Amino acid sequence: MPNPHDFHTPQPSYSKDELLKSSEGGYFGPGNAQLPAPPMLMMDRIAEISLDGGEFRKGHIVGELDIVPGHWFFDCHYRGDAMMPGSLGLDAMWQMVGYWLGWSGSPGKGRAIGVGELEVTGFVTPEARCVRYEVAMRMVRRGKLVLGIADGRVLADGVCVFMAKDMRVGLTKAVD
Repeated sequence: MPNPHDFHTPQPSYSKDELLKSSEGGYFGPGNAQLPAPPMLMMDRIAEISLDGGEFRKGHIVGELDIVPGHWFFDCHYRGDAMMPGSLGLDAMWQMVGYWLGWSGSPGKGRAIGVGELEVTGFVTPEARCVRYEVAMRMVRRGKLVLGIADGRVLADGVCVFMAKDMRVGLTKAVD
């Protein structure tokens, strides 16, 4: 597998255009981590990313999504009671853990493999302006198995609406 750092020099933040480029594949090298394409790309930017930040000092990533009333999920999730599905908040954080693993130099494609605990304390509605995803890496294993375990939370306009503990993302090697 190619080393992601042979294709990409890590940056401390990423724009929407850079995230879209990652969704095309190859950003971290062939067969390595990539983000999903819209509409499943659940962030407009990565505001912060580090190897040693976060609550556990093992790395962190902060993503943001600008909310507009016409977002696709508002029209199809509980018609007449528009809200962003909590599963999309969890998926966004899984996306970020996989991106962090590639960004930090591990080869392979990211796959969500589990979550320990979930707590929903509120909702993202069309009235919100910005959703912020904050993810702190708890543990990273590199070797034959690449595994990232992280805790995260989703904030709507600064209010926590969703928390997840022990989100697990593994990187798989492409099979020829």
